[in-house]
Amino acid sequence: MSVNLTKGQKISLDKEAGGSLNRVVMGLGWDAVKSKGFLGFGAKSADIDLDASCVLFDDANKPLDVVWFRQLKSRDGSVFHSGDNRTGAGDGDDEQINVALQSVPDNVRSIVFTVNSFTGQSFAQVENAYCRLVSAENGKEVARFNLSVQGQHNAQIMAKLYRHNGEWKMHAIGENGLGRTFDELLPQIAQHL
Repeated sequence: MSVNLTKGQKISLDKEAGGSLNRVVMGLGWDAVKSKGFLGFGAKSADIDLDASCVLFDDANKPLDVVWFRQLKSRDGSVFHSGDNRTGAGDGDDEQINVALQSVPDNVRSIVFTVNSFTGQSFAQVENAYCRLVSAENGKEVARFNLSVQGQHNAQIMAKLYRHNGEWKMHAIGENGLGRTFDELLPQIAQHL
């Protein structure tokens, strides 16, 4: 059964999944806010290009690697991105980042996931935004975090996977930010490591 996370909440992945997780998928989904047409006719929505990224950090909180639309795979191969969705059209996850937890190098302590509006549009133009963690083995959703806090920000630090006492945990961060790419959020991410 999936856990609906609230901002700041932390969970044990193995406990919530009911067993050891080897591979997980962080899914990001969103829709553009529909503009109202004249007398309810002609409603339309603009394309919104949100980008899911993740940064891998070591014990000293230094970035080791990044996975995003310009680098779809970590250098060690343990993390890979599904590719860039530039519209948010369709049902389900619009972008996914896959993590082979057992293959993540021992020197990686945390993996922080972000979402940015590359085209600079604010989240006031986005609805139904979420991130979710799914077991890659059986497709079951482990946790979901609603990102649809509309506002003038164009980025958000979504969540962090981190090692604690030999197991992987998840922290729903949900902090709004400004930046077209993950690197503009690094100073803000540092506060959550």
